[in-house]
Amino acid sequence: MIIVACGILLIAVFTYVFWPERNSAQQPQKTRLEFLGERKQVVYDNLRDLNFEYRAGKYPEEDYAAQRASLENEAAEVIAEIDLLEAQPR
Repeated sequence: MIIVACGILLIAVFTYVFWPERNSAQQPQKTRLEFLGERKQVVYDNLRDLNFEYRAGKYPEEDYAAQRASLENEAAEVIAEIDLLEAQPR
């Protein structure tokens, strides 16, 4: 009797956990401008973290300069594309 009850409980738990939902949450669709805004913020955060770690002595001068140049170039590209998209008529 106990084994049957445990089996039914096990089936109920697996059904509850693995049953597909009918109304699954969907991600809202982002525009290219929203995506670029988020990307710009991530690049700025990375630059801030890089400066902090350099000042803490975790990066040698050469690595810091290369990383900083790479992040600044990426930021410039993102900002240029944002400006381009904002200048276009809707």
